[in-house]
Amino acid sequence: MTKNFVEELRWRGLLHNIMPGTEEQLQKEATTAYIGFDPTADSLHIGSLVQIILLMHFQKSGHKPIALVGGATGMIGDPSGKSNERNLLDEYTLDKNIKGVKKTLERFIDFSGDLDNAAEMVNNYDWMKELSFLEFARDIGKHITVNYMMAKDSVKNRINAESKEGMSFTEFTYQLVQGYDFLHLYSHKNCKLQIGGSDQWGNITTGTELIRRKVQGKAFALTSPLVTKADGTKFGKTEGGNIWLDTKRTSPYKFYQYWLNASDVDAENYIKIFTFLDQDTVENLIKEHKEAPHVRLLQKKVAEEVSIMCHGEEAYENAVKASQILFGRSTADDLKTLDEQTFLDVFEGVPQAEIDKADLENGLDIVESLNEKSGFLKSNGEARRALKENSISVNKEKVKEDFVLSTKDLIADKFVLLQRGKRNYFLLKVV
Repeated sequence: MTKNFVEELRWRGLLHNIMPGTEEQLQKEATTAYIGFDPTADSLHIGSLVQIILLMHFQKSGHKPIALVGGATGMIGDPSGKSNERNLLDEYTLDKNIKGVKKTLERFIDFSGDLDNAAEMVNNYDWMKELSFLEFARDIGKHITVNYMMAKDSVKNRINAESKEGMSFTEFTYQLVQGYDFLHLYSHKNCKLQIGGSDQWGNITTGTELIRRKVQGKAFALTSPLVTKADGTKFGKTEGGNIWLDTKRTSPYKFYQYWLNASDVDAENYIKIFTFLDQDTVENLIKEHKEAPHVRLLQKKVAEEVSIMCHGEEAYENAVKASQILFGRSTADDLKTLDEQTFLDVFEGVPQAEIDKADLENGLDIVESLNEKSGFLKSNGEARRALKENSISVNKEKVKEDFVLSTKDLIADKFVLLQRGKRNYFLLKVV
């Protein structure tokens, strides 16, 4: 073992509940553990990043991780932490989502056969699809009482909720199906530990109980706390929705900005949870940050570490460059290195107007561009005054009254950025 897995989680604030004997089991021998991932979309968002990081720590500690993608449980829906029953997914959508989730996980965990503790990926649909309801009721259901299932918080909270719909039998069976997953992996993969978020404790312990009653085995459970934000808003969400791990859904620039905009309190938690920096380095960074919080050292370091881990060095450097374009010194050449999506992300919310490409091919007078073609400034007179005051920039570079816009000024082949002063922006979009 290269490090103590449980100790590592403790100082990082990643340990919530742990079943007695779990730490001793992990110190005794290399152990197999699994975490389940719900295929509700064809990518994972940063809400799943804690679970991914737990598997990464587990593998780095010399143990064997299994990532279970819930093709079967995804057809039911986990009631844990939910106030309403979610829509059930059809088989085609599930298959598409499972492939997307697998693709995401392969970026973080080593599945190569070269390692003794190479990760495995499994889909619980593979062993559930052949199991009949009668078999399940006879061979599995008889080992767990309704009283035991009703005592779980995930069930009690839904039944006691004011929702008229209550809780369906489908959702009620979820913990038993998840328990069967643990039993299957225990029996076929020698998997002795299940890891999950704190809201999964009830489901996980149903699995350990099923293993004890069905095969007289000893299995273990460990959960991490759910990440919350100091201001009470939901972690991983913005006004635009989830922050995804797939660049097609969330650009590296927006991803970087999410971490960069964290509060001081959140950044102090994130540096422990979402990076692999050692304890001394983290404690020194926190101390240094507190001495000069305005420099936002923690936020920058978290944004750097997580961006590189999720998207690579080049994407991180481009995100930094894009940030500097908006808030620091930059040139037209810097702007022209941005792809269309990053450019739009940087200048999100900036007013725009459409212009004909033929106008640029013929050359467009800057005064006309600022007024008649865009409406950015109210009149030709105002445009000329602004130009004489040297307050007009095209693509972040100052221009005079004799400047003519042409196709060589296009960014990503379709935009020209107009600017008055430091923060007054306007986009011309070629159609």
